[in-house]
Amino acid sequence: MKTISLLLGLTLCFVMVAACISTAPPVTPKETPAPAPPTEVKTPPPKAEAPPPMLRGTPDPEIQVSVYQADFVWAGTTLLADNHNLERPRIIEVNMLGEILWQYLVPPSLKQFTNPGFDVEPLPDSNVLFVLPRNGIYEVNRKGEVVWSYQNSKVSHDADRLPNGNTLVAFGAMDQAADAQVKEINPDGRIVWEWYARDHFYKPPYKDIFDEGWTHTNAVSRLPNGNTLISLRNFNFVIEVDPEGEVVRTIGEGLFSSQHDPEILPNGNMIVVLQYRDRPHRAVEIDLKTGQPIWEFAISERNNTPVRDANRLPNGNTLITGATSIMEVTLKGDVVWGLGLKDLIFERGEAQTRGFYKAERIGTQK
Repeated sequence: MKTISLLLGLTLCFVMVAACISTAPPVTPKETPAPAPPTEVKTPPPKAEAPPPMLRGTPDPEIQVSVYQADFVWAGTTLLADNHNLERPRIIEVNMLGEILWQYLVPPSLKQFTNPGFDVEPLPDSNVLFVLPRNGIYEVNRKGEVVWSYQNSKVSHDADRLPNGNTLVAFGAMDQAADAQVKEINPDGRIVWEWYARDHFYKPPYKDIFDEGWTHTNAVSRLPNGNTLISLRNFNFVIEVDPEGEVVRTIGEGLFSSQHDPEILPNGNMIVVLQYRDRPHRAVEIDLKTGQPIWEFAISERNNTPVRDANRLPNGNTLITGATSIMEVTLKGDVVWGLGLKDLIFERGEAQTRGFYKAERIGTQK
C-alpha cells in the first residue's frame, strides 16, 4: 500500500513539472545590439606651404629695386646679363630685393663680345648657359668654371639647351645667304641639324636685305611638337619649320617690327617684344588663331630702350627686360617689381650696346 502511494506521489510530481514546463513562456534570446558606426574623424585640410624664406645676398651699389609688391609677384631669383659697365660685363643672380646671390665676371679676354645678344639661361643642374655674340656659347658651373663651350663668329643672341643635351643656337651675326641660320649642336660640338634661310627666302623682297647680316636671326626655340621656331629679325616675322626644314607657318608678317624673343605660351598664343623706330617698344601677346594682339605693354622711357626680352611667368605676370630696368608687370599693366641701374642715363645710342639684355626668373613658389 505504501508503495502504491509513493508511486502515485512521484507520478503527480512529474505531471506538475511537465505542466509547468508546457505553460511557461518561451525564452527569447536577447538580441546583440548592432555596433555603433565609427566616429568620423575629419582630417584638417593641409596647410598651404609657406614659400621658402628669401635668400639674402650682397647689396650692389650700382643696382636697386624701386618697386616690390610682395603679394603680387612671382617670387624667386632673377638671373640676368649686365654689361652696363663695358669694362666689367657680368652675369648676376639677384633676390627680390636686388641683392646679389651669385656673380660671374666675363673674362677680360672676352669682354668685347657682349653685343648684340648677351643671352643667359639657367640650366636644370644650376649651371648657366650664355651667349657671347660673334664669339660662342659657354656653360659655366656655380664655381665659375667653364664646363662646355662652342666657338663660332656667326653666333648671335640666343642659345637653348634641349632635353636631349644638345644646344640649339641662332647664327645671325653678320650672316650671309650661304650660311645656316640655325644649328643644333651635340655635346661633342658636332652639328646634328641645321636650317638655311636661303632655301626659302633667297628671292624678292628678302634677297637684298642687309642689316647686321642678311636675316640677323635673333631667336630660336624647339617646340613640343618637334618643330623649331625661328625669328628672322630683318624680315620682320617669325617662322615655324618642321624637322625636314620646311616652313609650316609664318607669324607676324605685316605686324611685327624687329621682333625679339618670341615664345609660344601654354595657351597657344605668342608673347614677343616689338621694336620701333618712331614709337615705344612693347611686349605683345598675339592670338595665333587670329593673328591679332590681345595684350601689350609699352615701354615709354626712352632711356630704357631697346627692349629685348619678355617672359610670361606662371602667375600670369610678364617679366620685361629693357636696357636700364627689368619689370614684372601684371596683365592689368601694373608694375609690381622693378630692378634698375642707379643714377645711370646712357648717352644717345649707348643703350644699343650697354645695359641689361635678357633676364630669367627662377621661381621658388609651388
